Amino acid sequence: MRYLDPKNDLTFKKVFGEHPHLLMSFLNALLPLEEGQFITSLEYLPSDLASRLPFLKYSIVDVRCVDNTGRQFIVEMQMLWTDAFKKRVLFNASKAYVKQLEKGNEYKGLMPVYALNLVNENFEHDTDQYYHHYSITHNELTGKKIEGLEFVFIELPKFKAKNLNEKKLQILWLRYLTEIKDNMVELPDDLMANPTVREAIECLEESAFTPAQLDAYDKYWDDISSERTLLADSLEKGEKIGMEKGMEKGIQLTISIIRLHGKGFDASAIAKETGQSEDAVKKVLLDSGLL
Repeated sequence: MRYLDPKNDLTFKKVFGEHPHLLMSFLNALLPLEEGQFITSLEYLPSDLASRLPFLKYSIVDVRCVDNTGRQFIVEMQMLWTDAFKKRVLFNASKAYVKQLEKGNEYKGLMPVYALNLVNENFEHDTDQYYHHYSITHNELTGKKIEGLEFVFIELPKFKAKNLNEKKLQILWLRYLTEIKDNMVELPDDLMANPTVREAIECLEESAFTPAQLDAYDKYWDDISSERTLLADSLEKGEKIGMEKGMEKGIQLTISIIRLHGKGFDASAIAKETGQSEDAVKKVLLDSGLL
């Protein structure tokens, strides 16, 4: 039996968009819910919160649901990271929060919205932490917060289970997302030992998909590869333009310093005119053979 990758758009939506009990287990395991606040039931909501945007083609809301208390949950599987993604997540969550008023609710009746984002790229490069929880908190009294919006970003490539025998459901679900690869045949026994995770794995059996669905599965990977290439090209072009602009700015500054020196300005006066340090001005003059 061969299995498909659970991070693909087709498989992710099949597992978590068609099986509410699996989604409920997933959310309870990965969200920062306090004891007594765990989700006990949920129903799916339309996921069309925003139109497609450039370079966010593959970050459309995958699953949106509401539980029996009125809390909403937005889940996205993001294969490619862009700097605009956090703003997109904020927009989606805020829109879901505000839309509650359309039902005639008063402000006091607004229920929290949780945004869970699984990201298959690293984006916080100054830390080894893979789990990032954001909320609206007081800058100094961090114990005080404004309830309403909660955001979780998980950098999947950073996740490494320190103990493969760890049975904590959060670890098992993250291993499910990171260890099951395309066309795998043999799966970890400890993942299969958990009934809930095993059911989610069985949803990934290749034989459960039609030829048309498998074509869509492959096309998604092709599209992701093309999108990654476009992003890399755009970044390279941006860096090149930035370097060229930096060089041009440096040349213009050097010319300005030399002209001012030719007019009789000393290094201190040139520094004031150009906004540079006196040492920087002296270095330009020295390099130009004028000192």
